[in-house]
Amino acid sequence: MNFRRPEAEEPEINLIPFIDVLLVVIIFLMLSTTYSKFTELQVELPVANATPLANKPAEIIVAVAADGRYQVDQQRVDGANVDTLTSALRNAAQQRKEPVVVISADATAAVQSVMNVLDAARRANLPHVTFATQQGGALAGGAPRTAAASKAR
Repeated sequence: MNFRRPEAEEPEINLIPFIDVLLVVIIFLMLSTTYSKFTELQVELPVANATPLANKPAEIIVAVAADGRYQVDQQRVDGANVDTLTSALRNAAQQRKEPVVVISADATAAVQSVMNVLDAARRANLPHVTFATQQGGALAGGAPRTAAASKAR
Protein backbone atom coordinates (compact mmCIF):
# COMPACT_ATOMS: atom_id res chain seq x y z
CA MET A 1 0.00 0.00 0.00
CA ASN A 2 1.08 3.39 -0.84
CA PHE A 3 0.37 5.76 2.04
CA ARG A 4 2.25 8.66 0.64
CA ARG A 5 0.35 11.64 -0.47
CA PRO A 6 0.52 12.28 -4.14
CA GLU A 7 2.70 15.20 -5.04
CA ALA A 8 0.80 18.28 -6.16
CA GLU A 9 1.41 18.92 -9.77
CA GLU A 10 2.64 22.34 -10.66
CA PRO A 11 -0.08 24.17 -12.66
CA GLU A 12 1.08 24.88 -16.15
CA ILE A 13 -0.05 27.96 -18.00
CA ASN A 14 -0.30 27.38 -21.69
CA LEU A 15 0.54 30.69 -23.39
CA ILE A 16 -0.16 29.65 -26.96
CA PRO A 17 -4.00 29.98 -26.75
CA PHE A 18 -3.57 33.27 -24.89
CA ILE A 19 -1.34 34.64 -27.67
CA ASP A 20 -3.80 33.40 -30.31
CA VAL A 21 -6.68 35.25 -28.64
CA LEU A 22 -4.63 38.47 -28.36
CA LEU A 23 -3.66 38.31 -32.02
CA VAL A 24 -7.30 37.88 -33.04
CA VAL A 25 -8.28 40.90 -30.91
CA ILE A 26 -5.49 43.01 -32.44
CA ILE A 27 -6.52 42.02 -35.97
CA PHE A 28 -10.16 42.82 -35.17
CA LEU A 29 -9.21 46.27 -33.83
CA MET A 30 -7.03 46.99 -36.86
CA LEU A 31 -9.81 46.10 -39.28
CA SER A 32 -12.61 47.88 -37.43
CA THR A 33 -10.76 51.13 -36.71
CA THR A 34 -11.10 53.78 -39.35
CA TYR A 35 -8.12 55.96 -39.90
CA SER A 36 -9.84 59.03 -41.22
CA LYS A 37 -8.09 62.32 -41.46
CA PHE A 38 -10.12 65.12 -39.94
CA THR A 39 -10.36 67.81 -42.55
CA GLU A 40 -10.34 71.46 -41.74
CA LEU A 41 -13.41 73.53 -42.37
CA GLN A 42 -13.33 75.08 -45.79
CA VAL A 43 -14.98 78.44 -45.31
CA GLU A 44 -15.38 81.02 -48.03
CA LEU A 45 -16.00 84.42 -46.55
CA PRO A 46 -18.43 86.74 -48.31
CA VAL A 47 -17.05 89.57 -50.36
CA ALA A 48 -18.56 93.02 -50.10
CA ASN A 49 -18.42 95.05 -53.28
CA ALA A 50 -20.47 97.93 -52.01
CA THR A 51 -20.37 101.29 -53.66
CA PRO A 52 -19.90 104.29 -51.43
CA LEU A 53 -23.12 105.78 -50.18
CA ALA A 54 -24.23 108.93 -51.96
CA ASN A 55 -26.04 110.14 -48.86
CA LYS A 56 -23.88 109.58 -45.85
CA PRO A 57 -26.07 108.90 -42.81
CA ALA A 58 -25.93 111.20 -39.83
CA GLU A 59 -23.47 109.76 -37.36
CA ILE A 60 -23.26 110.14 -33.62
CA ILE A 61 -19.75 109.08 -32.67
CA VAL A 62 -19.43 107.73 -29.15
CA ALA A 63 -15.83 107.30 -27.98
CA VAL A 64 -15.15 104.90 -25.13
CA ALA A 65 -11.78 105.28 -23.43
CA ALA A 66 -9.87 102.45 -21.78
CA ASP A 67 -10.67 103.82 -18.32
CA GLY A 68 -14.44 104.01 -19.00
CA ARG A 69 -14.80 107.70 -19.93
CA TYR A 70 -17.23 108.62 -22.72
CA GLN A 71 -17.40 111.30 -25.40
CA VAL A 72 -20.44 111.89 -27.59
CA ASP A 73 -19.57 113.87 -30.73
CA GLN A 74 -16.31 115.00 -29.09
CA GLN A 75 -18.19 116.36 -26.06
CA ARG A 76 -17.14 114.75 -22.79
CA VAL A 77 -19.98 113.08 -20.87
CA ASP A 78 -19.78 113.67 -17.13
CA GLY A 79 -20.50 110.48 -15.23
CA ALA A 80 -20.23 106.93 -16.44
CA ASN A 81 -23.79 105.76 -15.88
CA VAL A 82 -26.32 104.82 -18.52
CA ASP A 83 -28.77 107.63 -17.72
CA THR A 84 -26.32 110.47 -18.42
CA LEU A 85 -25.15 108.70 -21.57
CA THR A 86 -28.77 108.27 -22.70
CA SER A 87 -29.49 111.98 -22.26
CA ALA A 88 -26.31 112.89 -24.15
CA LEU A 89 -27.34 110.61 -27.03
CA ARG A 90 -30.86 112.10 -27.10
CA ASN A 91 -29.42 115.63 -27.24
CA ALA A 92 -27.08 114.66 -30.07
CA ALA A 93 -29.88 112.98 -32.03
CA GLN A 94 -32.31 115.90 -31.86
CA GLN A 95 -30.98 117.72 -34.94
CA ARG A 96 -30.39 114.59 -37.03
CA LYS A 97 -32.76 112.44 -39.03
CA GLU A 98 -32.27 108.67 -38.47
CA PRO A 99 -28.79 108.91 -36.97
CA VAL A 100 -26.38 106.01 -36.74
CA VAL A 101 -24.53 105.54 -33.46
CA VAL A 102 -20.87 104.72 -34.15
CA ILE A 103 -19.13 103.19 -31.14
CA SER A 104 -15.41 103.87 -31.23
CA ALA A 105 -14.10 101.90 -28.27
CA ASP A 106 -10.52 101.46 -27.16
CA ALA A 107 -9.27 97.90 -27.63
CA THR A 108 -8.61 97.63 -23.90
CA ALA A 109 -11.92 99.17 -22.81
CA ALA A 110 -14.09 97.07 -20.54
CA VAL A 111 -16.93 95.22 -22.22
CA GLN A 112 -19.33 96.73 -19.70
CA SER A 113 -18.49 100.22 -20.96
CA VAL A 114 -19.48 99.22 -24.50
CA MET A 115 -22.61 97.50 -23.21
CA ASN A 116 -23.55 100.75 -21.44
CA VAL A 117 -23.39 102.56 -24.79
CA LEU A 118 -25.58 99.90 -26.41
CA ASP A 119 -28.08 100.13 -23.56
CA ALA A 120 -28.12 103.93 -23.76
CA ALA A 121 -28.72 103.80 -27.52
CA ARG A 122 -31.65 101.44 -26.96
CA ARG A 123 -33.10 103.72 -24.29
CA ALA A 124 -32.70 106.77 -26.57
CA ASN A 125 -34.59 104.92 -29.37
CA LEU A 126 -31.57 104.86 -31.66
CA PRO A 127 -31.80 101.44 -33.33
CA HIS A 128 -28.91 101.80 -35.79
CA VAL A 129 -25.59 101.03 -34.10
CA THR A 130 -22.25 100.20 -35.63
CA PHE A 131 -18.66 99.83 -34.41
CA ALA A 132 -15.60 101.67 -35.66
CA THR A 133 -12.64 99.47 -36.53
CA GLN A 134 -9.23 99.90 -38.05
CA GLN A 135 -8.22 98.32 -41.30
CA GLY A 136 -6.18 95.15 -40.94
CA GLY A 137 -2.52 95.89 -40.31
CA ALA A 138 -3.12 99.57 -39.52
CA LEU A 139 -1.10 100.95 -36.66
CA ALA A 140 -2.67 102.69 -33.72
CA GLY A 141 -3.83 106.10 -34.75
CA GLY A 142 -4.69 104.95 -38.26
CA ALA A 143 -7.88 106.02 -39.92
CA PRO A 144 -10.82 104.14 -38.41
CA ARG A 145 -13.51 102.72 -40.62
CA THR A 146 -16.92 101.55 -39.59
CA ALA A 147 -18.21 98.01 -39.72
CA ALA A 148 -21.62 97.08 -41.09
CA ALA A 149 -24.55 98.62 -39.20
CA SER A 150 -26.49 96.37 -36.88
CA LYS A 151 -29.65 96.77 -34.87
CA ALA A 152 -29.34 97.48 -31.16
CA ARG A 153 -31.36 95.08 -29.10
